[in-house]
Amino acid sequence: MKFRRFFCIWLVPALTFTSSASASGYDPLAVSAAAAPKILDLSVHDATRNRDLPIRVYLPTNTMPVPVVLFSHGLGGNREGSKFLGEHWAVRGYVAVFLQHPGSDDSVWQGKPLAERLPDMNRAASLKNFELRVADVPAVLNQLERWNADKTHPLAGRMDLKKIGMSGHSFGAVTTEAVSGEWFPLVGQRCTDSRIMAAIAFSPSSPKAGSAAKAFGPVSIPWLLMTGTKDVAPIGKEDVQSRLAVYPNLKGVPKYEVVLHNAEHSVFTDRALPGDREPRNPNHHRVILALSTAFWDAYLKNDTAARAWLDGNGPRSVMEAEDAWQSAVQ
Repeated sequence: MKFRRFFCIWLVPALTFTSSASASGYDPLAVSAAAAPKILDLSVHDATRNRDLPIRVYLPTNTMPVPVVLFSHGLGGNREGSKFLGEHWAVRGYVAVFLQHPGSDDSVWQGKPLAERLPDMNRAASLKNFELRVADVPAVLNQLERWNADKTHPLAGRMDLKKIGMSGHSFGAVTTEAVSGEWFPLVGQRCTDSRIMAAIAFSPSSPKAGSAAKAFGPVSIPWLLMTGTKDVAPIGKEDVQSRLAVYPNLKGVPKYEVVLHNAEHSVFTDRALPGDREPRNPNHHRVILALSTAFWDAYLKNDTAARAWLDGNGPRSVMEAEDAWQSAVQ
């Protein structure tokens, strides 16, 4: 049985952005030049499934306990993807944990003849891999709890695990939606992890069968949705309308949505995908970083200035005129 299909790749140099400070002085793009994060590549062993999960951790220089944000890559990606997000979030005071999902990661296509890659990618976009992914998230969170309490581990005492955010791109967005409240009839049960306080879906999507209202009705935490007017995955049949159908079916929770003009599926990765037709707009990454950071600050750090920026004119201060923005704060 096929599930929704997704694909993403990665890696470009970091960009420097101009200020987006509000009258209060809050600026989600402000960073210290001396605050480069430390990177740890680790592995989580899930004994119950005999499954090893590579993760990349971006650590802020501050050694006090800080909130944790997770990121799930798209089909064909790995823990190294969307580095621009991990670096910025860490510099802004988060432990950013980037998951790698065996079976739907770059092992699907790496080292294979070109003629075999597309069929293998299609096969990897399966219900089985979806179920593996949603179980990967609590497995990683459980291990982070153990490491946080282990005085001999590099992550000891570094994480405030009462403040956890979840995010992902494409297949990672579906993973994020599942563990953050969406109901999936094919699974037969909810996959929500109650430890997650807020979620960001980059290239979200709606279920192909059944009611979107029923699928998203159980969501009880704030969601930020990001897509583009040309955000169509090169594998599968997800269209822009599927991505836009998520927002109106979220009820009774703070919700936000940006639609970046002319942005393709690769906008949330570090470099263009083969087949992209639009030139990359550097301001898109500026918008993505500003909005995601303000959202985390507002809902994980309870930063009132961030919330005012997010709910006021802040988003428009970084967007271009043709980008679309809407929000509803309950």
